[in-house]
Amino acid sequence: MTVTTPYPSVEAAAGTKVSLDLIIKGTSSNRVSLNVAGVPSGWSATLHGGGFIVGGVLVDPKTSPGVKLQIGIPDNAAPGTYHMIVKASGSGVSSLLPIDITIPKATSGGVSFSTDYPQLRGAAGTDFTFNLTLNNDSPADVTYTVQAEGPDGWQIKALPGAQTNAASATVTAGNTSSVTVTATPPDGVAAGQYPINVTATANGQPIQAQLAVEITGNYSLQVTTPDGRLSTHGPAGSSTEQQITIKNTGSAPLTGVKLTTAPPSNWKVTFDKPTVTIAPNSDATITATIVPAGDAVAGDYVVTFNAVADQSAATGKTDIRFTVETSALWAIVGIGIIAIALGSLGWVFRRYGRR
Repeated sequence: MTVTTPYPSVEAAAGTKVSLDLIIKGTSSNRVSLNVAGVPSGWSATLHGGGFIVGGVLVDPKTSPGVKLQIGIPDNAAPGTYHMIVKASGSGVSSLLPIDITIPKATSGGVSFSTDYPQLRGAAGTDFTFNLTLNNDSPADVTYTVQAEGPDGWQIKALPGAQTNAASATVTAGNTSSVTVTATPPDGVAAGQYPINVTATANGQPIQAQLAVEITGNYSLQVTTPDGRLSTHGPAGSSTEQQITIKNTGSAPLTGVKLTTAPPSNWKVTFDKPTVTIAPNSDATITATIVPAGDAVAGDYVVTFNAVADQSAATGKTDIRFTVETSALWAIVGIGIIAIALGSLGWVFRRYGRR
């Protein structure tokens, strides 16, 4: 009687299963009992045949029953070579088959992540998708799960394999499997660099990848006044101060922000600050001095204020209605003319009124 296998010594990773075909032959037809001795603690070793777990088979000189030895290796199996023995016995004879299973020192060293683009760059409000590859250079198939973590407020989703809703995937020895990681930043996220950590667990061992998203920020601004009123007034030829507020409504700092104007002809407008820098969700106030033309006729005029930053995408404007008031001098002159006219009329009545 003999019991053999084509592969009595194999290498496998922790957390995997090994399946060996057993060839059992005898010189006569009889029943043979089978068992496995020396199974390491925490390991499992079972004999399968005909869809059952078996403890014995019938043999004859012509054919060998189909029997498989299935060995389960625990996730925490330490590197080294483990020995066990398959024993076949019957009709007063027996045969021993030594089995050697070697766990390599770098249990998960043959499983690694790779990606062509570990860092992506874009504006806030963009979804970022990373395409990673899980490389299985180990001697055995591995089943893995994957998860990813990002900054607070970010939505991070990691999917193993090509299945959109898969919780785990299997990559065969010597092959690769795709992993997709999608990162969605929260609304109003500030410009900067944000790390994303990806961890795949393969046969109980972690494999990590470091990704990053650089938010360039979006640039926008708004031009208004401190109290929101868009009108002012003043006399012709005299200066009137008007405060202009510039709000940074984007997610990145604005630098070199300056105001320009398009006033009516012969008007002058100057500013107390040539440029300002404004942080996100903040504002800055610039005081404009408006001097209407000396001969400006009383009435309403429009003064347009334009704001522009070093970041060309950030522009804004507002229109201020400026009411030119009648000069006090002309008011005095008018009162004088009226007084003279009334005095002259009174003199006429006194002199000629009784005739």
